[in-house]
Amino acid sequence: MISEKILDEQRIHHVLEQITQEILNHHKNIQHLILVGIQTGGAFLAERIHENIKSLLNISIPIGSINIALYRDDWTKISYQPILQGTNITFSIDDKQVVLIDDVIYTGRTVRAAMDALFDIGRPARIELGVLVDRGHRELPVHPNYCGKVIQTKRSQTVNVYLKEQDSQDEVVLVTQ
Repeated sequence: MISEKILDEQRIHHVLEQITQEILNHHKNIQHLILVGIQTGGAFLAERIHENIKSLLNISIPIGSINIALYRDDWTKISYQPILQGTNITFSIDDKQVVLIDDVIYTGRTVRAAMDALFDIGRPARIELGVLVDRGHRELPVHPNYCGKVIQTKRSQTVNVYLKEQDSQDEVVLVTQ
């Protein structure tokens, strides 16, 4: 197994600042802006982007997290009992500009599941997507609006994102079997 570091802690920090700035440039009026992180890595990244916005504008926008375990189209293949980490959206998303945040986009199926879960909660005016890494190989017509790093991968490779909130460090690693 060969591991190649794609992003280190400093680069992840820089990329999240860049994504934050792109979101703010696109959303001049942030009163209808909401961040929703996809459990688990996306939730941690959404919190960091939320903190960036708060520090830049001295405003706290609504932030939540969404669990997609029961919305995945492959959950029975993964496990008969999906791990439920809880959705935490305590505000209305109706007519809001939702930016879904995830760590890696691959096939697009996770994003589809997250949108299904969001529509069970309410009817946003718009849903956008922000990701740390886009590794290609889409199976669904889903494309991020905000992306930190695009890498070309093989289907046999994996992209592992390690974040301090859950792991001992921040890094993104490409693993080849």
